[in-house]
Amino acid sequence: MPDIWWKADPQDLHRLVDRVSSVYVERSHLDRDENAVVIINKRQTVRVPAAMVAVMLLGPGTRVTHGAIRLLADSGTTVCWVGEQGVRMYAAGLGPSRGAGLLHRQAWLVTRPKERLAVARAMYSMRFPGEDVSALTMQQLRGREGTRIRKFYKAQAARTGVPWNGRVYKPGDAFAAGDDLNRLLSAANAALYGICHAVIIGLGASPGLGFVHTGKATSFVLDIADLYKAEYTIPLAFDLAAQGLTEERDARLGLRDLIARDKLLGRIVTDVKNLLTPEGTDFEDPEVNLLWDEHLGSVPGGTNYAGQADMSAHGMTDSHIAVIGPELDDPEAAS
Repeated sequence: MPDIWWKADPQDLHRLVDRVSSVYVERSHLDRDENAVVIINKRQTVRVPAAMVAVMLLGPGTRVTHGAIRLLADSGTTVCWVGEQGVRMYAAGLGPSRGAGLLHRQAWLVTRPKERLAVARAMYSMRFPGEDVSALTMQQLRGREGTRIRKFYKAQAARTGVPWNGRVYKPGDAFAAGDDLNRLLSAANAALYGICHAVIIGLGASPGLGFVHTGKATSFVLDIADLYKAEYTIPLAFDLAAQGLTEERDARLGLRDLIARDKLLGRIVTDVKNLLTPEGTDFEDPEVNLLWDEHLGSVPGGTNYAGQADMSAHGMTDSHIAVIGPELDDPEAAS
């Protein structure tokens, strides 16, 4: 009996590595034509094979039909509702991963100190090109990062002529604390977090399982965003402050332009996959239907185990809430 949850078998889907990393849509209407998503706006009509896209980012001004969303879900394409150029992350649909392989791999790495340290070193090596960090402890890495970022702020101040008096920010409110430069930095960083969050969700990884950061639901988002701050948000904030552009919107639009120019979304996809998967391997993510068991490891899913446990003792009851509108041709509703 076919599984009604999935309309296509895993073998029918294109592997993530073979897909276009992301498609961003803004001020357009999305509909379905056979197995393609049709993107229509006042200037052009574009047909995109849904199964060849890893992440579909819907920006401001987009309208999408039921048929288009159904096709994207069936194709295992993540749908994210975002701000301009993916600068903010508002909501996300189902990811392309049919299994939990990448998530298990991430959890395996995070929960083993040796492997977790190796991933953290890999992250720092990306931030310190040309430096050997293979034998450094986390304490040494944090110290080196602190020194590097302090020098970088001073260099940016010297380059732009904008005074730098230290970092001030208010968690959860990107534009609430510090001088203009600090507020621009906070706004640009918040936008960068949205981009990284969209990519992590799209790949089927967990935004909460960080390697350097820990304890927050967005720890891995902070890890990934730190890879790009010295290249994007910090120089951008100094440049905007030097030009007298100090509104939060200036930071978001500035970062949006840099993302589009450098195709940063695709680069983040590659970096996340390289950090979580063994070097030189194509990480398979098969769909399996198993239930975890503390003695047996796993047992088959799709089996009714009701006879093996008394669930009524836990107070479980059936509950369901439905909100259903009237029939469209209901004369009473029409009146």
